[in-house]
Amino acid sequence: MITPLDGNVLAGPLGELFAVDITSAMGQCASCGARNPMAMARVYTDAPGMVARCRSCDAVILRLVRAAGRAWLDMSGISSLQLRMSSE
Repeated sequence: MITPLDGNVLAGPLGELFAVDITSAMGQCASCGARNPMAMARVYTDAPGMVARCRSCDAVILRLVRAAGRAWLDMSGISSLQLRMSSE
């Protein structure tokens, strides 16, 4: 059985795509409605990319695949993502 890592493993790869720390963002699972910080997701890295699953129902919430100079990001399993913004 493959042991998943926690959502903190997404910090580096997604940090290259987003200007904020995505692991502290609150994601809402499109499947079960659970709201958790992205850092709590179960992340599998043993595929051609990364797959994040909801800690509550195990539904796929995020997929990230990278290749030379490109990235594919699928967040269709997240119905909303709440990001903490710095004060203006």
